[in-house]
Amino acid sequence: MTATQIIALAIFVAVIAVIVSEKLHRAACALIGAVLLILIGILEPHEALGFIDFNTIGVLIGMMMFVAVVKNSGIFEYLAVKSAKIAKGNPWKIMVYFMIITAVLSAFLDNVTTVLLIGPMTFSICKTLELNPIPFLMTQIIASNVGGTGTLIGDPPNIMIGSAADIPFISFIIYDGPIVVITMVATIMAFKFIYKKGLSVAPEKMELIMKMDEKAEIRDQVLFYKSIIMICLVALAFILHDTLELKTSVIALSCAALMILIGKQDVEETVHDVEWPTIVFFAFLFIVVGGLEKVGLIHMLAVSLMDATGTHYVVLMIVLLWVSAICSAVLDNIPFVATLIPLIQQMQEAGLDVWPLWWAVSIGACFGGNGTIIGASANVVLTGIANRRGYPITFIDFLKIGAPMMLLSIILATIYLLILFGGYWK
Repeated sequence: MTATQIIALAIFVAVIAVIVSEKLHRAACALIGAVLLILIGILEPHEALGFIDFNTIGVLIGMMMFVAVVKNSGIFEYLAVKSAKIAKGNPWKIMVYFMIITAVLSAFLDNVTTVLLIGPMTFSICKTLELNPIPFLMTQIIASNVGGTGTLIGDPPNIMIGSAADIPFISFIIYDGPIVVITMVATIMAFKFIYKKGLSVAPEKMELIMKMDEKAEIRDQVLFYKSIIMICLVALAFILHDTLELKTSVIALSCAALMILIGKQDVEETVHDVEWPTIVFFAFLFIVVGGLEKVGLIHMLAVSLMDATGTHYVVLMIVLLWVSAICSAVLDNIPFVATLIPLIQQMQEAGLDVWPLWWAVSIGACFGGNGTIIGASANVVLTGIANRRGYPITFIDFLKIGAPMMLLSIILATIYLLILFGGYWK
């Protein structure tokens, strides 16, 4: 390794280490790393900007602004109360319905946004039933990470992979969708074994749920109906984006602009609701990883991986699945996937058909987020809310549930990928 390669690697490792330690905000870590690469001369300013994936940034900003308007209608609270009443106040059924709602919403909205919307209603319903909300919150966290795997916009790693590999929205549904459904069914069955016995409540408590008025949760009737129509249009637009020859960022930003226009909400408040620290983190993280690519370290790693597996590409696929899952359980999956993307692109340039590898990384990184409390942003956010409300979830508490669920999902994913791509390279 040359001195330049050592410096670039040291900066990358330092950035990741500080992010994991949580001693400094991850956006600040990425910013400092990017600035150091420019000051040292490893990257020129114009080169640094060239490594930023503006399509990913556009999708994130667009969807965040879209949700910021839609949530003011009360549609998410309406769904929560309505599903609780459909379950007739039965705690186990409520848990299952909330898991399904969380998974479906996470497929089309940011995971963090989804749990922030469903979480408060969970506390309210559990208070009415006099139940501990922790089991409900745990199931929602797991469901958010599983459901988010199913579409291009469901989880940041998928947005990044879709943008880098130019994979259509519909392909994520075709390739990731089936294993998401299989895993959700298996997860619900597992949670039935873990939690159902502790979810008995008195009939009068269930009656209180039936007396709740879901219509009272609608804060803006006109915006409510506009939101339903726009959510359907957004989903359709993403599905057809390849046919329309439009970038996903163009669709996300266009839908956000239209929602702001017809929603008639406070624009400043909408812009304020965008998670700008996350956007900054993404932008400068691309530059930090770009430094590794510029000095040739990504190429070296790609060659080493291909040499290690030889022509056993199925083995390489499974290795990437498990490595993605394990690393995403203990690291933020965003910087990890940002590192793997140029790695796989280097393999492609070397002549390897990498189509199955994209799906291995997508599934592994998203499912792996369930492994620990720090594996995904949704985990950190919802457990933090639980702690503030007097229901602490420790690292070990989460690990006891999250790790087995992650292992179950990755075992199922291994079987799925072997069936799907076992003979792909013959």
